[in-house]
Amino acid sequence: MKAVGVVVEYNPFHNGHFYHVSQSKDRSNADVVIAVMSGNFLQRGEPAVIDKWHRTKMALKNGVDIVIELPYAFCTGHATFFAEGAIQLLEAIGCTNFAFGSEEGTIHPFLNTFTLLKSHEEQYNALIKQYVSTGISYPQSLFKAYEELRQKEQGHTIDLSKPNNILGYHYIEAAKRLNLNIEPMTIPRIQAGFHDDINTESTIASATGIRKAIFEQQSLEEIVQFVPDETYMLLEEWQNKYISFIQWETFWPYLRFAILRHTPEQLTRFADVSEGIEFALSKAAKKSNSFNQFMTLIKSKRYTWTRLQRMLTHIFTGITKEQLHNSSKLSYIRLLGMTKNGQAYLSKHKKQFPLPLISRVASTNDPMLLLDIRATDMYALGVEMASGELIAGDYQTPPIRL
Repeated sequence: MKAVGVVVEYNPFHNGHFYHVSQSKDRSNADVVIAVMSGNFLQRGEPAVIDKWHRTKMALKNGVDIVIELPYAFCTGHATFFAEGAIQLLEAIGCTNFAFGSEEGTIHPFLNTFTLLKSHEEQYNALIKQYVSTGISYPQSLFKAYEELRQKEQGHTIDLSKPNNILGYHYIEAAKRLNLNIEPMTIPRIQAGFHDDINTESTIASATGIRKAIFEQQSLEEIVQFVPDETYMLLEEWQNKYISFIQWETFWPYLRFAILRHTPEQLTRFADVSEGIEFALSKAAKKSNSFNQFMTLIKSKRYTWTRLQRMLTHIFTGITKEQLHNSSKLSYIRLLGMTKNGQAYLSKHKKQFPLPLISRVASTNDPMLLLDIRATDMYALGVEMASGELIAGDYQTPPIRL
């Protein structure tokens, strides 16, 4: 059986995701679609609107055959590390291709871009340092250095100001750098841009626009045309039980407590907290009644919103630099759910996987898996404190079977 892999967050699963899944399967002539999905905390350093089990159900009910979890160490990392973990897992579970959505829509410009940056690596790094020295952020420095190199390139290269192009490039870079056999392919992103608000004249909207509509309107009626029926039903189920969808504002009292219970010096132990920012974090937490107010006080040219949110994720979950460093090598494939078709694939191929397939969490000393369990427990605690309802942890929840 042939498998195509996709890297996802499904926050939440919408009609654009459905299109991506179906196109990935059709264009690769695959028998199964395997999604490697972030857990309860995401790459931009924020909690998912609903937990990973509801998002797994959304995927399985809409064309995905197997969902595996991207470990916390990778799914909360910067784009390079995020991509490295995701693509390695898709190769480990036997995918012959991985398919990503992009604004570019064709694969050759991505390959040209990789060749350009690889062949001018020293010059590229020197340009990055040059731009960083001017005081602009590291992501902006990367982009400016790339644009300067790109002017001298004859072949068609990608626009790295577009968010899906950026992630797609990192997937390809990871596969090439690690000498993986898995082959890339890209599906054109249609209608809605990554950050666009919802457009009532369309049935496709970005996850960002959908989340914004949910939080601003406090109603699911605004998004009904943009998500499959199964997604709508699962969102309704969550809302009926847990009252609110999850964002940092939901967790703010507990995040604030996590910051203030430590001295500034103690905060520097947590992953991604760089020297100097700890004093600003403590000072702003004392003054802020909301997450948005807190972020407004600490955001600067040096510290982007996403970079700060990643720090705060690690402070909230209590994960230190040392723990994250000790969890940098993949050691398992964590199964979150499967369809009958997915189960048939696993039965046929799992003996060939280079990593163990974990379907139930038992007693473990694996440092990477312990971080996943900790992250799930802290997410569940935040949901419980906000809604008064218990949410199952990793020990209590078996893989979903459809």
